[in-house]
Amino acid sequence: MDAPDSLVQLSRALAQPDRRYAIIGEGNTSLRADDDSFWVKASGHQLATIGPEGFARIRFAPILEMFDNPPSGLDEEREIMRAARIDGGTSYPSVETSFHAMLLWDCSVQCIAHTHPIPVNRLLCSVHAESFAKHRTCPDEAVVCGPESVFVPYVDPGLPLALEIRRRTRAYMETYGEAPKVILLANHGLIALAQTPADALNISDMAVKGAEILWGALAAGGPVFMSEADVLHICRRPDEIYRRKLFSAEQTRGREG
Repeated sequence: MDAPDSLVQLSRALAQPDRRYAIIGEGNTSLRADDDSFWVKASGHQLATIGPEGFARIRFAPILEMFDNPPSGLDEEREIMRAARIDGGTSYPSVETSFHAMLLWDCSVQCIAHTHPIPVNRLLCSVHAESFAKHRTCPDEAVVCGPESVFVPYVDPGLPLALEIRRRTRAYMETYGEAPKVILLANHGLIALAQTPADALNISDMAVKGAEILWGALAAGGPVFMSEADVLHICRRPDEIYRRKLFSAEQTRGREG
């Protein structure tokens, strides 16, 4: 069975050239299929041109087992991921499948979008990376991306990175009592956590807007961030929560739509 069209649409929208979020083989996406499995982009496919056949359907259990019983090395990790494919598919799942599985499961979200946007990576490859994750510059950034982002220092992609993402994501959830919407990987890229593909695109777009604003504020003499109290207030306003739900329910579309 092929991946849902909503996942294909999201993947292609993220890779539109004017967005500058992913080029060539960069980035990957995933979507929960049911309680036991999920779809994830397969290696060798590009988000810009991917079709339903470009995703592998993976069982959660073998991937999550690796977190508590790590494999001896990358070869064994790859073999576990291959064996986790449903229906004996031939598509090899992305090396970053482990963090997709963990985030979908631990955070009770439905969709993950991982990209390498140029505006975001300008900051994540700078001394301002942690500040970008910690602070918000405007109300819409706070509402759509959450009160702050999880910041993860550079770690080699694969299970080592997934383990560090899990540690820092769980710390965030202990602090805020909810899952993050954005995870920022130093010298690497952006992860958006969402309940729908449309919401994953919205969160990605807003995180990039936040990066552009901060970049401009730094050039203009330095940013003036929102206070923590103002950020938490706007995030919890009933009208903003309602508006966010409406945006999340919209169909994923490209900018030309």
